[in-house]
Amino acid sequence: MTQLTTADVSAIVCTMNSISGIQKCLDSLREANVGQLIVVDAHSTDGTAEIAQEKADRVIQDPGLGLGAARNMGIAHTSATLILNMGSDNVMPPGELEKMIRYLQVGNYQGVSAQTRVMGNGQVAHGLNVWRSGRFPAGERAVIGTPTLFEGDVLRSHPYDPARRFSDDSELCERWSNEFQATFAISDAVCLEVGKTSWREVQIRAKMYGVSDNEVFKNGTLHGWGVRRKLKSLAHPFASDFVIPAQKSHFGDSLRALPFLGFFTVNRYLAWANSAIKDV
Repeated sequence: MTQLTTADVSAIVCTMNSISGIQKCLDSLREANVGQLIVVDAHSTDGTAEIAQEKADRVIQDPGLGLGAARNMGIAHTSATLILNMGSDNVMPPGELEKMIRYLQVGNYQGVSAQTRVMGNGQVAHGLNVWRSGRFPAGERAVIGTPTLFEGDVLRSHPYDPARRFSDDSELCERWSNEFQATFAISDAVCLEVGKTSWREVQIRAKMYGVSDNEVFKNGTLHGWGVRRKLKSLAHPFASDFVIPAQKSHFGDSLRALPFLGFFTVNRYLAWANSAIKDV
């Protein structure tokens, strides 16, 4: 097996008014020596686009059709063996992309993600890190999320569903698994996250998850989910965002994180309900 390197990676960053983290994100990818750096920008007005023009190999204008469509725009311009999807608030520390590559190759996975940890202090940063460490430990998973590293040819031939605004990762993983038994994992690499440590940002993140929940539930219902599968889906936010992170943390960390976990879970359900009402 030929060991791939970071030069074999095309990195895609989708952005919209991401000034709080975009420079650190792109600088970290340059320092990781990725072979190609593409930014897909949704008409940012806060200086993000100017930084992207300076740092990226190519900047593509996103008309705002959703994250799945934006990622596909970037994928269509990639040329490397591997494709990395990075959030505009992600920072790749030295050596961590190499860990993702090794994990993907050794495990013979079609896609792997990195664990993420929030940079910063305070209750929100603490809560996010408890939530993430409890929800996303290393190991094989049915669904992975950003930052993700995929086999390039597979992603180019089986891209994202452009109709998915937020549930793009879950739809892709489920479709690949069904169509050609693809496997995925969370790697031992750790990626950092910047600029998302306010309660308002937590609410926005929870809203994205809630809209994704509604997309997945609606699609599953259309494809014949039974009562048991529907109940499992309905219980998923409470189990994954509250129970599991609380159980897997040390008692003191868990106790301190409970307000965050409760706030996130409630706002995720509210966003799900609001999105479902809009669909009626």
